[in-house]
Amino acid sequence: MTLSPETISVLAAELADADRRRTVVPRITARHPGATVEDSYAIQRVWRDGRLAAGRRLVGRKIGLTSRAMQAATGITEPDYGVMFDDTVWDSGSVIPAERFSNVRIEVELAFVLKDALQGPHCSLFDVLRATEYVTPALEILNSHIELEGRTIVDTIADNAAYGGMVLGGSPTPPHDVDLRWVSALLYRNETIEETGVAAGVLNHPATGVAWLADKLASHGDRLEPGEIILAGSFTRPMWVGAGDSVLCDYGPMGTVTCRFS
Repeated sequence: MTLSPETISVLAAELADADRRRTVVPRITARHPGATVEDSYAIQRVWRDGRLAAGRRLVGRKIGLTSRAMQAATGITEPDYGVMFDDTVWDSGSVIPAERFSNVRIEVELAFVLKDALQGPHCSLFDVLRATEYVTPALEILNSHIELEGRTIVDTIADNAAYGGMVLGGSPTPPHDVDLRWVSALLYRNETIEETGVAAGVLNHPATGVAWLADKLASHGDRLEPGEIILAGSFTRPMWVGAGDSVLCDYGPMGTVTCRFS
């Protein structure tokens, strides 16, 4: 790491304040050009620990930037991860207040719900499938607090990988009952189709992203726990939404997920 503990704490507090105020701050990499990926995860951990201390409960992790579509959309070429709290989860059909977020976009994902712990290093796709209770359709709500123009992976990770919330729905399915590579989705905004994708776009198999996460967490002295929800990464480009928009994503045999932004 190149940033001092004091600088890391100041940046984490700045991002927490931006989240409370629904504002956007200048890029960290513009102000600290030497900041590294490990610096950004340290900022994220300080921000996370503050929320846990305030009484929020961690329910899972999100993986980002796992597909070529998302890497092309952001100009970032390696995955990242963030944490998810209990007050950021909605059921399908929910009405979600748009004012809770900044730069609101929707991504199409599969959520893995674990029945067993997963710990790296050397976690495999097959380890993930054995540890998964079920997979279900999900939408991720992106919520960026750092200016979008010129962002690097350092900025994105520090901003909790731009996670804002998730909507869970569809038909929960044991992972061995479906070919996860071939799960497809049609994403609609206000009854107009905007994006389509196939889950193999996530590292050739969405479970590969979960294995990557288990290995990455091991390098940070952490692991995935039973009951955690893991968003495996988007297999479409992000879709912009705003107040008044309705969203529907059709996953075929795995069902649909819907929400509306108030």
